[in-house]
Amino acid sequence: MSPAGTTRPPGRRPVLAPRPRLTSRAAVLAVILCGISLTLAYPIREDIADHRQIDQLVAQNAQMAATVKHERAELRALASPSRIEQEARDNLRMCFPTQTCYEVIYPPTPQVKAAKLHGAVSWYGRLWKSVEAADATTSR
Repeated sequence: MSPAGTTRPPGRRPVLAPRPRLTSRAAVLAVILCGISLTLAYPIREDIADHRQIDQLVAQNAQMAATVKHERAELRALASPSRIEQEARDNLRMCFPTQTCYEVIYPPTPQVKAAKLHGAVSWYGRLWKSVEAADATTSR
């Protein structure tokens, strides 16, 4: 006789109900894991964004340091008396009192004449000419 008081044939085991795939413990564990992952997602995303911003700022800082280094070298070069004299001769057309300086004036090229002529026309005149030119090409 079995403990429940029923008789069963010898050599046979009792048939048990199939065990459910998802138990309540597994469901609670899944809910807890989802809660933890959702709780950690935002801070991790912010941390990654902060690291990306730090990397960009480090690169920008290195670029600015290189620019400062270049500008300081240029400042040192500009502070030399020979460079000051050269810049005065080239850009300001200056010369020492004991020197005789000449400036060669070349006749303007046809392109320069056309550019000066083009610049003499007002903006609305140029606009009207472009409208007439566009009208002439579309009427053909």
